[in-house]
Amino acid sequence: MLRQRARVVEQFDNELRQLARDMVDTMHEADGIGLAAQQIGKTLSICVVDIPEKGDSDEEGNRLHPDVEMPLVLINPRVADSSEETSSYEEGCLSFPDITGPVIRPDDVTVNYQDLDGNEHTISAGFLLGRCMQHEIDHLNGVLFIDRMSHVKRVALGGKLKRLKKKTAGK
Repeated sequence: MLRQRARVVEQFDNELRQLARDMVDTMHEADGIGLAAQQIGKTLSICVVDIPEKGDSDEEGNRLHPDVEMPLVLINPRVADSSEETSSYEEGCLSFPDITGPVIRPDDVTVNYQDLDGNEHTISAGFLLGRCMQHEIDHLNGVLFIDRMSHVKRVALGGKLKRLKKKTAGK
């Protein structure tokens, strides 16, 4: 399921709103900051993000993205633009418990998406919010954070990944 590309959401109805609420609840219960539909067995282009205020603040405590209301529901999101500047950050994923690793991503991204009513929006973000959106949009495209790790790191995680695959086979 995690390798499947998401289908475009065309129906903006109460069923979609309920799915978004359920995804936010699931993300919070797992102490996550992002969740894509594939992670709960759906192949729809929807993901949710909820960056805590502390994770979206600079050293002085100023909010980096004060106009972004959390949790954020992104429907049919796509990265429209990204910075040439990149950085490495230790990422994890709710679908890969106890597995983390350095992932290089653009520092800043611009994402086009729709809200629960089908209205179009654009958001530009960096830091944890930008990284989290990139991670979740990758999920919607069937790309996993382990795919973005170095070959050496994937080899080092090989045993853990094989055990996880065996444990979750058929689920």
